[in-house]
Formats: sequence, C-alpha cells, structure tokens
Amino acid sequence: MRLRFWLLMVAGGLLLAKPKTLDFYFVDVEGGQATLIVTPNKESILVDTGWPGFNGRDAARIAAAAKAAGVKRIDYLITTHYHTDHVGGVKQLIERLPVRTFVDHGPNTETSKSAQELWAQYEEAARTGKRMIVKPGDKIPLKGVDVTVVAARGEHIGHPLPGAGAPNHLCGAAYPEDKSENARSVGFLLTYGNFRFIDLGDLTNQKESELVCPNNKLGTVDLYLTTHHGLNTSNAKEIVHALRPRVAVMNNGAKKGGTPQAYQIVRSAPGLEDLWQLHFALAGGKENNTAESMIANLEENCEGKSIKVSASKDGSMTVVNLRNNFSKTYAARAAASGAGARSARLH
Repeated sequence: MRLRFWLLMVAGGLLLAKPKTLDFYFVDVEGGQATLIVTPNKESILVDTGWPGFNGRDAARIAAAAKAAGVKRIDYLITTHYHTDHVGGVKQLIERLPVRTFVDHGPNTETSKSAQELWAQYEEAARTGKRMIVKPGDKIPLKGVDVTVVAARGEHIGHPLPGAGAPNHLCGAAYPEDKSENARSVGFLLTYGNFRFIDLGDLTNQKESELVCPNNKLGTVDLYLTTHHGLNTSNAKEIVHALRPRVAVMNNGAKKGGTPQAYQIVRSAPGLEDLWQLHFALAGGKENNTAESMIANLEENCEGKSIKVSASKDGSMTVVNLRNNFSKTYAARAAASGAGARSARLH
C-alpha cells in the first residue's frame, strides 16, 4: 500500500514538474548589448559585454543577471563586433565571471588607434579561455539547442536555412556600403524546438537585406532583438517584416537607439504581438515608445533593470519586465511545424 502511494506521488510530481525553458536576460547596458542566454541544460551564452568604465557598471549588471540565472561561468561569449558598447566591458567581465570560449569573427577590421587598442584588450581577455573564430554556416556546439551563425565578417549564409527561402516582395531598396565593424557583426539564429530567436548585432541595412533578398534565407522568428539598438540605419523593413517576429525586444538607451523610424517599422511588422524596450527613448515621445508597463527603465538615470524571456520548446514564451514584474505569456504559434510552416506565410 505504501509502495503504491509512493509511486503515485512520484508520478504526480513528474506530471507537475516545471518544463525546461530557454531563458534570456536582456541586460540594460545603456544602449550597448549584453544578452545572457541560459539553455535548458544550463549552458550559458553571453552576447557582448557592454561598455567599459562607469566603475564596472555593465559587468556588474551582467554578473547580477548570471547570479539570478544560477550561472557561475560563461560557456560561450559571442562578441558580435569590436565597438566599445559591445566589447568594451570584456576585461571587467572576466574579473567577475570566467569565460570558457570566446567566439568572434577574427581580427578587428577597423584600423584607428582606438580600434586597435580595443582589439588588443579583447585579445588579452580571450587568451584566458579557448577561442572560436566563426564564419557563416558554423554552429556553436550546445546541447538541446541549435545555434547557427548566419553572418560574420561581412559575409552571410549562401543558401536558405531549412524551411526558409520564400521570395521577398519587399526587396528593391538600395543602401550605401558600410565598411565599419557594424557590417562585420556576427549574427546568429537560435532554435529550440519550434522556438526561434535571432540576434544580428549591429548589422546595417545593406547587410541585413542581403540575408533576405531576393529570397528570405532566414525564415521567420518568434523573438527578435532589434538590430543596432533600434537605429534607423538598421532594422530595414525588408528584413523585419520578412522575419515576422511575434515579440521584439529593443536594447536601446535613453538617448541611443529607439529612433521613431525604426520603432514604426518594428511596430508594424506582420504578426507582431508586442514590442518591449530596455529604455524609454527620449526622442520618440509617447507615440514612438511602447506601453510603460513593457519598458524596463523609464528614467535616463536608472537602476539598469532587465527584461527576461523564458521560451518553451513548443514555441510559447513568457516575457517579464524586471522593473515592475509585469509579465505576459505568448502561446505557441498556431499550426507552426518549424521554419517551413512559418516561411510559407511570406507569400
């Protein structure tokens, strides 16, 4: 009798066990990038390290997010490109958290004195761990999720990802060539079951359009981190609307990113349910900012609150504003059976 009771209790506990989620912490680094991703197997990815200086402010915010996530080391640090707001905090970060593998696109392509100093600082930090230089099509080896590099060092994947490849009727605009490190950004697509997330660093319009024109090589996504902090030199309509994100997160600062033009393009994307922001964009006014309940930091001088997203394998996700604990859950996309089903909607 006792054995039967014990078996029933174990079975009940298994049924009630919380499903494993893929967790994102969009850390506020005042208009730079620092995105902590924790896989269901508790492996960690950090995308960029924010700014240097400010008494270690950004590294401290990343370390706080890692502690909240139960992470004691960074398994893969992806440096999208070598600009101060993305790689400047690396030295202060490794003083707080060990990094196992540094992922980047290779040497800095900018040659100014300050750019080379920044590159030297990154190289010194990278010598404390392993190094992985990536090119389009490469995979970052993690258990239970797929991370595919779609852009790096100014190049992009040559063929559509599985299920993608639909013609994109939004193509046709001409953009100036960008020779800066922005255009060399490492961009990747992360897939967990039916859930898909994309981060393209600071890719500018020309390089964004190459990924989706004349055919959309990426398919569609559930979660989109706005490119280049929501600046209008990125977030081209042909890519944002082709991606058809259900939820977007903008990693803007109070005075950086979040431009009205980019806001309107993202806000009008087909199928978008909500846009969340790390900061209220001062230049946007009420009409070009999302609802205050979905903005992590309302004031310019703020506490640096984050946005957390927990995604499930079926494609559903819950977003939490860690300033006010306002949360919203988004059901799995109806009838989605992978990138192919989602890509077909572009016709």
